[in-house]
Amino acid sequence: MKIALLTREPNNYSSRRLKEAATARGHKIIGLNVMKMGIHLDRLGPTIVYGDKELSSYDAVIPRIGASVTFYGTAVVRQFEQMGVFTLNGSHPITVSRDKLRSLQILSRYKLGMPATAFVRDRKQILPAIEQVGGAPVVIKLLEGTQGIGVILADSTKIAEAIIETLQSTKQQVIIQKFVAESKGKDVRAFVIGDRVVAAMRRSAVGTEFRSNVHRGGTTQAITLPPEYEATAVRAAHILGLRVAGVDMLEGADGPQIMEVNSSPGLEGIETATGIDIAGEIIKHLEDHVRFAEFDIRQRLTLARGYQVAELPVGPDSELVGKTVKESNLREKDIVVLSIQRGSTVIPNPRNDRPILAGDVLVCYGLKAALQNMVPHLQAQKRPDRPGVKKKKKKSESPEAK
Repeated sequence: MKIALLTREPNNYSSRRLKEAATARGHKIIGLNVMKMGIHLDRLGPTIVYGDKELSSYDAVIPRIGASVTFYGTAVVRQFEQMGVFTLNGSHPITVSRDKLRSLQILSRYKLGMPATAFVRDRKQILPAIEQVGGAPVVIKLLEGTQGIGVILADSTKIAEAIIETLQSTKQQVIIQKFVAESKGKDVRAFVIGDRVVAAMRRSAVGTEFRSNVHRGGTTQAITLPPEYEATAVRAAHILGLRVAGVDMLEGADGPQIMEVNSSPGLEGIETATGIDIAGEIIKHLEDHVRFAEFDIRQRLTLARGYQVAELPVGPDSELVGKTVKESNLREKDIVVLSIQRGSTVIPNPRNDRPILAGDVLVCYGLKAALQNMVPHLQAQKRPDRPGVKKKKKKSESPEAK
């Protein structure tokens, strides 16, 4: 394979290790500065110019896009995608993961553990927001901070309010998060490649520092993750669409608490701590995926008129509960079960004898009319009760309206 390594730091540890691993497996890998690339578009199709010449063809791209050049870097990655070149991490997942608020908004939909988080702009909402995440102490984070920069621990409500007002007055966007005291200056980095965690380490802050980032002097220790933590890390990476990710989690009293999902995780700290050839695992994963052209299954399967892909939630009162895939008679209705989502587990291509349980979500492909009859009727959703959040009282009906 001919691989393009997109990086502005070709001699740093991660770039060197990826080059070594690719070369050792017989591939040609070339480091390219993403900021020296030009994007060209016309009726003949998308092209990339490097310097003053059109870039030659590549089989795969490994993006190592710095946070400061996310916009331009992801535009270049997107151009490679339009040219049909496989990219290890796609432009959209990189963009989403770089936005702390946006990524947490997406992950919160899937009921994954995370510190209570608030984002407000109105000055009058700052104090209520602090209370809603559990009160002081709280962690205040800049949305565009990296490597622990722009992360502040405020011990009291008044200090937190002052810091937030000051940052907002300088046009900085910040989020407010619950301080997970039981983590005690420690966090876990799980390195996800594909559908598994290939390595994990615990990072510990030094002295009075509460940030455990290696760049801030934190120490590292190789660990074996409990199954719950491993499943959370893999699922978080998959939800954001990342094939390679560093998932940072706090060890909370209620289990893993996701802090951040990194789309360009560094290799030095975790390879040093664990002794695992992570660069080699990345190149192996790249090899496996380049062999198979990727496509959007929903887009491809819905091209047939009258057919579509849909998710069918199985409620406790569903007639499917307790039946096997075969006994459900879905195939007779021109519906094929592609996979079953059961909690944090995905059962792909389920066998005919696989039982269907209450709480399952069936990913199906079939006749639209048949699927519509299977989807539950829409009902108004009830918001869950949250401590510290006041509910609006319903206005009492006037005698005249009765």
